[in-house]
Amino acid sequence: MQPRNMSMSGVVDLAAVKAAQEAKAKAEQARAEAARHGGTGAVSPADLVIDVDEAGFESEVLQRSTEVPVVIDFWAEWCEPCKQLSPVLERLAVEYGGRFLLAKIDVDANQMLMQQFGVQGIPAVFAVVAGQALPLFQGAAGEAQIRQTLDQLVQVAEERFGLTGLAVDPEAEPGDRPVAAERPAGPHDAALEAAVRALDAGDLAGAVQAYKNVLGEDPGNTEAKLGLAQAELLQRVQDADPQKVRQEAADKPGDARAQIAAADLDLVGGHVEDAFGRLIDTVRVTAGDDRDAVRVRLLELFEVVGADDPRVAAARRALARALF
Repeated sequence: MQPRNMSMSGVVDLAAVKAAQEAKAKAEQARAEAARHGGTGAVSPADLVIDVDEAGFESEVLQRSTEVPVVIDFWAEWCEPCKQLSPVLERLAVEYGGRFLLAKIDVDANQMLMQQFGVQGIPAVFAVVAGQALPLFQGAAGEAQIRQTLDQLVQVAEERFGLTGLAVDPEAEPGDRPVAAERPAGPHDAALEAAVRALDAGDLAGAVQAYKNVLGEDPGNTEAKLGLAQAELLQRVQDADPQKVRQEAADKPGDARAQIAAADLDLVGGHVEDAFGRLIDTVRVTAGDDRDAVRVRLLELFEVVGADDPRVAAARRALARALF
């Protein structure tokens, strides 16, 4: 099974939104279950490094990525740089004490996975968090760079997905890992699933309405808020002519409507900082209703990306400086 968000853009992937919410719920429930049973659900250090093939990818990587970040090491026996990198990753997996799980994939035996991840050369290292694939680095890397990358990964996994990793017990038996309890169905799960199905079918109006229905009953529902913001963004750009929109924005740098339309396209294309910067620059050169329209659209795009994204925090500060 191919990971969701294999495009790596991560901006308007509604499946990823749901995966994040599910990951948080599962992580919280796993901790609660362990506490109720008086244990930690610890694993053996030997379980932190696993060999994965195509048959076991869904269970060992996709499903487990809702419990812990999974770092994937694509390697081959004939690859000399792999022989230098892999031992470092294995040592760090144990040293990090369950903050991530290392999955080793032999590309010679698993060509399909190599193609799905778009691996052009090895060694190549990816991560999967809550079902989302993220490229980390390719080729040999120094340990300092690897540590920095892993630190960022575990921070994002904890802050955005609630994944604090696995508890490790040196005396635990290898292979004796706990089975996470199923999350009970929420009151709005059916409606949220209907919204995702509508998106998959290209029914953006239906998705927008489904999210609005959830928010009508539960105004604070995080998934519905983010889903609605993303669905409305897709709805705005679905009939746009990208070349025409970008040309008009280039010709009219101070035109609020032109810059708003171009910013929508920037964000859908994954150019988050470009979208934010474009609108902040437009705030600086506009006034009155035009300026307010740009500000409101920027706040809407913040909702699309997510309040906990560091790019949003930086853009909020820049917006405040532009306004005041």
